[in-house]
Amino acid sequence: MESATDAQALLAPAAKAFRVIHTAIGAVDLGALGYIWACAISRRRGPLLTASVAALTVEAAALVAGRGSCPLGPLQTKLGDPVPLFELVLPPRAAKAAVPVLTAVSVVGIALVAIRAPSENDAARPSGSIS
Repeated sequence: MESATDAQALLAPAAKAFRVIHTAIGAVDLGALGYIWACAISRRRGPLLTASVAALTVEAAALVAGRGSCPLGPLQTKLGDPVPLFELVLPPRAAKAAVPVLTAVSVVGIALVAIRAPSENDAARPSGSIS
């Protein structure tokens, strides 16, 4: 059986580059999700929270455009990389569940941010302050 490293070595340069870009997008989205949850728990607010919610909103729009699947998948396949991104790190069954699970976790996190009042520290801070 061929290992993931062997399979990557067989990819065309464009497919390798696309895999790196696709992975970076996924990492940004996971970071945004983690930050949203940190803000929901700590009641922290600020520009990074806004950017995180915006990033996940763009991702949600892309998933709607892709009818529940990543719209980058067909391009990835066209470039010669038939392995879906989540299947690089998860078994196939878990990879298929990843989008619905992450969607639910995102919706709940954003809802918690929306319904929980900001902390007193954020409420007392001037709106332009970063710290």
